[in-house]
Amino acid sequence: MALRAAELLRQHAYVGGVWCAADNGATIDVRNPFDNSLLGTIPNLGATETARAIAAADDALPAWRAKTGKERGAILRRWHQLIERHSDDLALLLTLEQGKPLAEAKGELNYALSFVEWFAEEAKRVYGDVLPTPRSDQRMMAIRQPVGVVAAIIAWNFPSALVTRKVSPALAAGCTVVLKPSELTPFTALALAWLGEQAGIPPGVFNVVTGDPAPIGCELAGSSVVRKLTFTGSTATGRLLMQQSASNIKKLSLELGGNAPFIVFEDADLDDAVQGLMASKFRNAGQTCVCANRVFVHASVAGTFAAKLRAEIERMKLGNGLDKDVTIGPLIDQRAVQKVSRLVDDAVAKGARLLSGGRLSEPGSLLFQPTLLDGISNDMDIAHAEIFGPVVALSVFESEESVLARANDSESGLAAYFYTASLERTWRVMEALEYGIVGINTGAVSNEVGPFGGVKESGVGREGSKYGIEEFLELKYACLAGKSFNSAR
Repeated sequence: MALRAAELLRQHAYVGGVWCAADNGATIDVRNPFDNSLLGTIPNLGATETARAIAAADDALPAWRAKTGKERGAILRRWHQLIERHSDDLALLLTLEQGKPLAEAKGELNYALSFVEWFAEEAKRVYGDVLPTPRSDQRMMAIRQPVGVVAAIIAWNFPSALVTRKVSPALAAGCTVVLKPSELTPFTALALAWLGEQAGIPPGVFNVVTGDPAPIGCELAGSSVVRKLTFTGSTATGRLLMQQSASNIKKLSLELGGNAPFIVFEDADLDDAVQGLMASKFRNAGQTCVCANRVFVHASVAGTFAAKLRAEIERMKLGNGLDKDVTIGPLIDQRAVQKVSRLVDDAVAKGARLLSGGRLSEPGSLLFQPTLLDGISNDMDIAHAEIFGPVVALSVFESEESVLARANDSESGLAAYFYTASLERTWRVMEALEYGIVGINTGAVSNEVGPFGGVKESGVGREGSKYGIEEFLELKYACLAGKSFNSAR
């Protein structure tokens, strides 16, 4: 691994300012999804080591929350500077452990940096209020205080951005953090923790535990010391963490699965819609929670749209993310390949037309071809499942009313997209879609300014934006009484 700064490859967990192994010495191999080569190992921690990380975060909490927002923001700015300085190495590390093309990895690093910068500034903007009082002998106020120790559990698909989108607002708010990265992609998170250490984040304020997610997650959710849990991952795991957290009624942010509709109306600019779909669908080989999942195209433009889309798909190059011309990398593991293959096979068996792709580029690899299916009907599994792979499944619709009913017919409610030239339709459809995020004439909706999160079974809470820091704060109301208030008048 040709890193300019070899120190960025950390193969230990980080607890209380100490880089440590598992108590029993157990490790987990971390492999490159492109060629299955061994990148290194991480400690396989359990409940005992996780409890120590929680205790370290609790011990560090009083001093960290006592700092002013300006002081915490200054440390975050130094962290931002170091991440930026090492962004080429971090992008290489990210591509090696996750598989996405290097250009995408660099884009993700810029996205990750945006959250550190944003919340370094927001640290100074945690406001309270003086409240109007119903009685002349009282004065009332509301203040915001850090919630306390935060557990952050993240998925493997965005190993840098998910770290900074959770850790930055938590630290800015005055909380301390125990982070659990995916065991599939831990090295980027560990590198970011090392850079945080260099930036002056005090010991215990930012801890990283690695290993089997089951015992670690159970300890984090069940701990009464942890007062907030933030998680990005599957709906099934989010539901389990919510149940485990019920014993101590901790604050939760859950960013869970999506099933995004992508609607192309008859008056849409088809070239723009194709480009928007390509950007949304094939980023990270389709392994994103907000990527287009169910594509609905008006019958009057369906043929033209499919032809334009097929031409774009067939220009893509599948392969090693480190190769300059590659635009799409491997899926994360064999389970992902099996799921995508099953959905495609089921659709074809039930009458879908395979216009492009549909199989592995090389037997035994994780390189699934960019795929286009047409003629999707409601009896096919792909019409309902979150694909999480590089497969476009096209359906035809006749009316706005019918496509809205189909778009909203989902337990998920994270992101939705539509293309139209009509201003009236824009407002009408945007308000009717039962989703937390709506992209209108764009396939790219994620940034540090917009609140990221969903409704229904896609989770609770919002990340990023001015609203994101609220998830790590508690509101305290104070009522002060005194007879002298009246005489002061």
